[in-house]
Amino acid sequence: MDISKRTALLGSESAFDVLAEVNKLKREGKEVISFCIGQPDFDTPLHIKESAIKAIRDGKTGYTDSAGVLSVRESVARYLSRTRHIDVKPEHVVIGNGAKGFIAFSVLCTTDYGVGDEVIYPNPGYPIYESQIIANGAVPIPLPLIEKKKFSFDIGELEKRITPKTKMLIINTPQNPTGGILDEDDLGEVAKLAKKHGFWIYADEIYSQIVYDGEFMSVASIPGMYERTIISDGASKSYAMTGWRMGFVANPVLAPHMARWITNLEACGNHMSQYALAEALDGPQDETKKMVATFHERRDIIVKLLNEIKGVSCLTPGGAFYAYPNVTKVVHALGMKDAVELRKLLLANGIAVLADSNFGQRNAEDEDFHLRLSYATSSENIIKGVAKMKKVLEDAQAMAGEKKGAQAAAVPNSTT
Repeated sequence: MDISKRTALLGSESAFDVLAEVNKLKREGKEVISFCIGQPDFDTPLHIKESAIKAIRDGKTGYTDSAGVLSVRESVARYLSRTRHIDVKPEHVVIGNGAKGFIAFSVLCTTDYGVGDEVIYPNPGYPIYESQIIANGAVPIPLPLIEKKKFSFDIGELEKRITPKTKMLIINTPQNPTGGILDEDDLGEVAKLAKKHGFWIYADEIYSQIVYDGEFMSVASIPGMYERTIISDGASKSYAMTGWRMGFVANPVLAPHMARWITNLEACGNHMSQYALAEALDGPQDETKKMVATFHERRDIIVKLLNEIKGVSCLTPGGAFYAYPNVTKVVHALGMKDAVELRKLLLANGIAVLADSNFGQRNAEDEDFHLRLSYATSSENIIKGVAKMKKVLEDAQAMAGEKKGAQAAAVPNSTT
């Protein structure tokens, strides 16, 4: 029996694919230091766990409103109002089982299937953006992120991609996979274009609390932008709650329509987890601050060590917990086709990373090659893993150099 073309073309999230490879190697008894998964290596704070246990004991185990428990939506509204400096009301908020589903719901709410409606998204970027744009019948338009601009994008390149068919722009700050941040000037230019051309913005702000230099800023904070911005955030990254599956969006226009998609596909968000979400947002923030401070320390360690590897250069990310080193010189020195081959070499030597192509197609043939390393792992693992990476890459480059030298020596000198 055949499967649908939509299913056949459906993308995946490569971090989980590589994680499966890592787990297989570990089951075979091999040591692997993994930098592949974007998940805090901290436990959920105890007060958050206790709130969910209490909810279960209190019988909070049935269906809720599709948009979420009202008191929890009030917590989310307070959190967003406080952190985005805007007036978010509970009726603007929808809670779902993780933030990921809202990517699809936002495409569904703003585009029509198969009529050529376009969604612009960052490239490299979270792979589910492109996957869900295609799956839901819209046209994906990649927007290159530029290393020279600290992995922001060129506003002129954005403007060139806007057409009468543009229905939504996806922005992600702090960004996965690069750790880049859109600054106030970038967001201001985005706002001007959104107002001029009338498209929606999906603001993926799941890493909003993991910012190291300066303060996080949302495009929704710009006057006149909240109405056209779908703010997406959640508990997974900032509160070490990936498995709790608690995400939310806010928008004064689209909230009731998002809730109908929840009704159709999920019924409601996990009931007891919603009380954990409320406690995360309303309760003590000490553990989150400690976690972010630890990530900050790890960022500085991994960037320093990566920049000490021959042929590798790495910008300092402004947020999230990813390093995105440029490995173009290594790829060329080893005669490899791309960063995927480099990723495979490292995995064969017990180091798990992701390649740039795991986050989208190349924007140009001459574009540089990159790897992504998540530093949501211990400092000890970072030091040990990058030291091993340094040895593997530098030994391989030395061997490649010796091989080229031997080949050159074997070629007879031409005579006249």
